[in-house]
Amino acid sequence: MYKFIANLVKVILKLTGSKARVYEEQNLPKEGGFIIACTHTGYVDILNLGVSMSPREIHFMAKKQLFDIKGLGWLIERLNAFPVDRDNPGPSVIKIPSQLLKEGKIVGIFPSGTRNAEGSDLKQGAITIAQLSKSPIVPAAYVGARNVGDVFKRGKGYLIYGEPFYVTGKGKEGREEFTHRLEHDLVALTEELEKRIATEKK
Repeated sequence: MYKFIANLVKVILKLTGSKARVYEEQNLPKEGGFIIACTHTGYVDILNLGVSMSPREIHFMAKKQLFDIKGLGWLIERLNAFPVDRDNPGPSVIKIPSQLLKEGKIVGIFPSGTRNAEGSDLKQGAITIAQLSKSPIVPAAYVGARNVGDVFKRGKGYLIYGEPFYVTGKGKEGREEFTHRLEHDLVALTEELEKRIATEKK
């Protein structure tokens, strides 16, 4: 089902002109499990991220409330999303993605690009999973079409991948150090992407 939906979404995004232009794809590991931590502005970034990595599949971490939304819940479930209770996180927050990574799969986490409380928690969550699973984490930034309205207005999308890194720090101090690194990388990638978009439009 994932491949069918991914191909369908790819066609729709291409026809509407919203399929993301992707930069620095060479930074994506060719094999094995890894975490992709991408900035998040709407639902189209999720679709473009999935399309850009096809035929490899991403297993998305998503807040459990999204699964209750009619239509959206059905879609993200078939896009390999797994629910996480951010208000009352349990062992599954670490256990499920760690198992997926062990199986050589890709785990997608969408921490906010800003320094709000939820974004910081999600960044540290991504770092914790990377630390415990000893898996690489790839920072990514998306700019462009955010929702269905933007897509049908032919809003373009742009996606850039940063260099993967391992969380080599130990314990809490290591997590804090690499959470700051991830925050820095996401901001830097967003700025770099905006520069490239501006240059392209000249």
